[in-house]
Amino acid sequence: MPGELIPIIAIVFGCMIPISVIWTKHKQTIAEMQVNATAANTAERAAQYASQVQKLEDRVQVLERIVTDKGYDVATQIEALRDQRSVDHAGSGIALDFAKKENA
Repeated sequence: MPGELIPIIAIVFGCMIPISVIWTKHKQTIAEMQVNATAANTAERAAQYASQVQKLEDRVQVLERIVTDKGYDVATQIEALRDQRSVDHAGSGIALDFAKKENA
């Protein structure tokens, strides 16, 4: 009986070796595809972040120029806006009564 099992075991192991090699290559191919997909996604995100950072840097430069420009008086402009709001709030001006014109 043990002598009959040896050829069967040899045949089974002989078939399992190529199957395990094929399975290992398949797993390696899948792993490489996942790494490539992750790398592509990471590169795309990095490009998006770089673009956003560049836009923010440009905006900061514009704001720095506005604030440091000697001809730009921030306090005067703020006060002018406050004065305008007080005029708008006071309701200055003449109210128009359109109802009188329609009746006339």
